[in-house]
Amino acid sequence: MKKKSEGIWKAIQYILVIGIAIIFAIPFIWMLSTALKSQKEVLTSTLSLFPKDLYLKNFADAWNSGSFPRMFFNSVVVAFCVSVGQILTSALAGYAFAKMNFFGKNTIFSILLAVLVVPLQMIVIPIYLMFSKAHLIDTYWALILPNVANAFGIYLYRQFYSTIPMSLNEAAQIDGANQWQILWKIMFPNARPATLTLFMLTFIAEWNDLFKPIVFTTSEEMRTIQFGLSIFQEQYTTNYTLLMAAALFITVPVVLLFIVGQKYYVEGLSSTGMK
Repeated sequence: MKKKSEGIWKAIQYILVIGIAIIFAIPFIWMLSTALKSQKEVLTSTLSLFPKDLYLKNFADAWNSGSFPRMFFNSVVVAFCVSVGQILTSALAGYAFAKMNFFGKNTIFSILLAVLVVPLQMIVIPIYLMFSKAHLIDTYWALILPNVANAFGIYLYRQFYSTIPMSLNEAAQIDGANQWQILWKIMFPNARPATLTLFMLTFIAEWNDLFKPIVFTTSEEMRTIQFGLSIFQEQYTTNYTLLMAAALFITVPVVLLFIVGQKYYVEGLSSTGMK
């Protein structure tokens, strides 16, 4: 009887999970359906999930519209560079807070955590003025530097390094390794879940960011992929088929990244004591 009730409960769980998955998948399915239709069919009053005729040309037209390929390239460069930058700075600072002793360490770390509640929008004016004086406006540097270091990344590495026994550091020091060698040859390789977690979260955040390109760029060739969607939205009309095709180009990379890295994402968060 107990086994039967457990089987029923598992079946209910599977049904709920499948149902929730379908609900979350509906927007993506509708996006794909719209991207495969003609503009005339989209504008009809009859709602239909399946297109009457497949317009695969929409994807080519969306990709070749305006500076869309350039914007896609800019997003890849910015998201990748910011992600790598955060990994490097966070790995260094996280190691210092986890394994090194210095005056005011706990106080500085507490202040660092407080920075998490300060959004970029609150400090964008002084950053803009500094970039303007350094002639960095409308360059990759203006899109990369504001987020190249992140308090959350430092916290993530600090928590992960704290789970590694201090005896490992002491053994390496006895063998003649310095702090730099301990970090890059022992600690950092063992922090793969934290590294991949931070890379994935940062890449997705930068890929979806629209605020920095609005503030720090002035020319179309420095715009990012989020600006690309505005190409298909005019003052009085919107080309929904090309808009949905472009949205798929934007969505697919981050979805694939999450699918590939979800195992390390869960492992990275669970190993740092976060729920």
